[in-house]
Amino acid sequence: MDWSVIVAVSAAGAAVAAVWRMYRLNRDVYRFEEKVENALDDIISGKGISEGGEDITDSLWGKCGEKLWRVNRIWTKKEEAGRREKELMKELISDISHQTKTPIANMKLYLEFLQEEELSGKGREFLGYLEGQTEKLDFLLQSMVKMSRLETGMIHIRQQEMKLYETIAGAVGEIVPSAAKKGIELSVDCDEDLMVRHDRKWTEEAVFNVLDNAVKYTESGRSIHVAVKCQEVFAKISVRDTGKGIAPERQAEIFTRFYREPEIHDESGIGIGLYLARKILELQNGYIEVRSQEGEGSEFNLYLPN
Repeated sequence: MDWSVIVAVSAAGAAVAAVWRMYRLNRDVYRFEEKVENALDDIISGKGISEGGEDITDSLWGKCGEKLWRVNRIWTKKEEAGRREKELMKELISDISHQTKTPIANMKLYLEFLQEEELSGKGREFLGYLEGQTEKLDFLLQSMVKMSRLETGMIHIRQQEMKLYETIAGAVGEIVPSAAKKGIELSVDCDEDLMVRHDRKWTEEAVFNVLDNAVKYTESGRSIHVAVKCQEVFAKISVRDTGKGIAPERQAEIFTRFYREPEIHDESGIGIGLYLARKILELQNGYIEVRSQEGEGSEFNLYLPN
């Protein structure tokens, strides 16, 4: 046989073998990709994957599948531990809330009785201190319970299409007494017919917390303005005060738990109002931001998807 023919046949055979190997390699890669994708989908959906699966060989999928199963087991155990911890936390919060309501209510009742008694000047002074401390204790416990319920998922946000003006009016109405006490002028600019999908109770809580913060940081005789604007994606609630402003290095801290500006430690509060406002908005797929300069007041912008 002609050597050229032999070489040609051999080359053709080698080419066919190479094509066949490439075909098998591509097929194996596609199968591996499909198995990995299906396994990840099962993990993400919470279905999980079985140990070892159909292939516990020393193949690429066998090794990868075993590692994925281990990762899935670790995540599952952590999720179970997290659920158990959350349930325990829920029980603890419920117990604290239940156990403290009656003693505080009794303290307020006894204080009312004492108000009707004849007391010396010093006694009246001490009674006033006692009333103030009781109110602070009640506020502290209520705030802690709210924060814990939000963080553990005990409170569910129920968003409905409703007028945002009514929510804003409710928050402003609550802050009027403390603003009036400092002689602070409140003004609101909001379309009364603007409909936004939101949880009225908790959104009102968020707006009130921002307003309460504004009143604390605004000097007597100044003003706070609330404006609502419907943007393309979000409804923007702006609370602008003419207070002392916030230093740039502190603006990232004000939305954290228990943070308080050092200048107002004589004011009531425990430093979770803005933190709660941020959490409430995040649970509604919104967010909050601040723009401020020292000595020029602050503007807090609350955004809700419209």
